[in-house]
Amino acid sequence: MLFETGRMGKLSLVFLPMCGAGHLVPMVETAKRLLQLQQEENLFSVTVLLIQPPSPASATTFSSYVHSITFSGLDIHFQDLPPVDPPTEIDGAEDFVSLYFQSHKPHVKAALTQSSVPVAALVLDFFATTIIDVADELGVPSYIFFTSTAAMLALTLHLPTLHDKIPVEFGELEGHVEVPGVPPIPPLSMPTPFMNKKSRDYTWFVYHGKRFLEAKGIIVNTFIELEPGPLEALREGRCVPNHPTPAIYPVGPVTALEDDTNKANSERHECITWLKGQPPASVVFLCFGSRGSFGAPQVREMAIGLERSGHRFLWCLRTPSTGKFPHPVDANLEEVLPKGFLERTAERGLVWPTWVPQEEILAHEAVVGFVTHCGWNSILESLWFGVPMLGWPLYAEQHMNAFELERMTGVAVQLKVDRKGGGFVGAEELERGVRCLMGDSEEGKKVRAKAEEMRMAIKNAIGEEGSSYLYLRQLAEDMSKRGASDKY
Repeated sequence: MLFETGRMGKLSLVFLPMCGAGHLVPMVETAKRLLQLQQEENLFSVTVLLIQPPSPASATTFSSYVHSITFSGLDIHFQDLPPVDPPTEIDGAEDFVSLYFQSHKPHVKAALTQSSVPVAALVLDFFATTIIDVADELGVPSYIFFTSTAAMLALTLHLPTLHDKIPVEFGELEGHVEVPGVPPIPPLSMPTPFMNKKSRDYTWFVYHGKRFLEAKGIIVNTFIELEPGPLEALREGRCVPNHPTPAIYPVGPVTALEDDTNKANSERHECITWLKGQPPASVVFLCFGSRGSFGAPQVREMAIGLERSGHRFLWCLRTPSTGKFPHPVDANLEEVLPKGFLERTAERGLVWPTWVPQEEILAHEAVVGFVTHCGWNSILESLWFGVPMLGWPLYAEQHMNAFELERMTGVAVQLKVDRKGGGFVGAEELERGVRCLMGDSEEGKKVRAKAEEMRMAIKNAIGEEGSSYLYLRQLAEDMSKRGASDKY
């Protein structure tokens, strides 16, 4: 028998994010919105289960955020799960994360059974579908939190069908990949994990696509006005033949942009000081996420392209470390940039070799274009401020994101990336892209106008009675109606 909320009092919503800011922050911000929506009823409390990062250093990327939420006064509590040994023999990032979640099954079960408040829902990172077994065993409704696009969700749900239908590698396919609600996808715009069907990264995506169907609902960090086609296909169940699709809740964009915790420090950052000295709508900003880095040959091409473009630029440049597992490190500008580049561009450019306050830069009136790796969180931040993009995808689903931004939403120009050549972009191509994005061409004007249109659409979507607000309210109502069974 399902418990009755009126008799049982407050209900617990339990969130299980991946141990990284790009997944944890949207999930926690969604939890915050659910609490704020139910503030008068005081219906929910939230527990966020934290998986220990495999390396202690990576915990620093979100520790300050967790600290700020802990002392915010909201009914959100963080619970560290016991550490587990990380998997060793892996194919790639998706294989690692999926196996890492799987190994936490007993700890998630213990956390749920020891809760002093009835658990109304378990919200899982989309790589954590193996934990659905725990939710089912305890009779707790499970929801998937999908931190990428609705188009990527449509593709993931449709992937088991494509796997049976297309025997060859996607990169060898003649023609395009057909996904309901999405324009025909060029094979080289498919996500990186899908480009090798023999890899366990790919196998896991097929597995996750099947298991999504067992959830009570899928929460997506997007909004109807941005992705009407894929969301309509998802709601109509066209992505999964002969099987009902769970309820879809597009509640985005969900970001931490309204959090003022580090705003004062960011405003004192040297990059912001530099931007204050630039004319309005004159600067192109280049930044490639926490994992984006470039070797010296590519850096030289980028520098040449920027210099030839003639436009003002702010460039966050990081280079790969040496060793078995390269990762982005602060760039030695004198080593990687062409001789004399900094001197020649000193009046109109700034190259910054380490972290930058991306949100504050995108918000600045001097910035009018964004060269980005097309990570979904960066895209949403750019659209929040109405900044059009130049897409330079690097890994994961970013190639598909870049395709979608140009073909489906019209808020970006896509660079021609030599994917078979390691993602190389030549100086002439970057110069072309920057000139197109920043100049007076019809394409540039359309992209800038569309980005501004999306900025306004975001405000409407998350405002009261907007599309995302209504879906969030529906999600809260659905969660409040469901509870644990007698097994729990």
